[in-house]
Amino acid sequence: MTSLYAHNLNHARQWSRRLVMQALYQWQLTGQDIGEIEHQFLEDDNMHKADFPYFHELLHRVPACLGELDSYLGAHFERLIAEVDPVERAILRFACYELKYRHDIPQKVVINEAVRLAKKFGAYHSYKFVNGVLDKVMRDLRDVNIQEISTA
Repeated sequence: MTSLYAHNLNHARQWSRRLVMQALYQWQLTGQDIGEIEHQFLEDDNMHKADFPYFHELLHRVPACLGELDSYLGAHFERLIAEVDPVERAILRFACYELKYRHDIPQKVVINEAVRLAKKFGAYHSYKFVNGVLDKVMRDLRDVNIQEISTA
């Protein structure tokens, strides 16, 4: 029973990430209010497949933490975050949020899910860029967490 629950939760989280990627993409391109975008997605038939509380958290927390997330991400490539393809940018932002704040989700799962979405929705070979950036962010965050633990 537990493994079925875990499987269903994982599947629901996959849908949540996919929908968050689409919602953040829309937000980045239109500047529309996050609440309005969320309302549009709630009317979508695919929302029943998602973990709504997780979708809601990512959709609202990523824009709230944007400066911090973009700082982590921007340290690992030589162009401005605004110059990154909007699909890749949305994926990188929510995955960086997960790496930084969702310690209950294994880092490899976060990166694998981001790469999967980049392969499906991103530009040709964008998954390599996403994988490389998130791998570096993961190492940076791990080093910061180790330093915080050792100074506590």
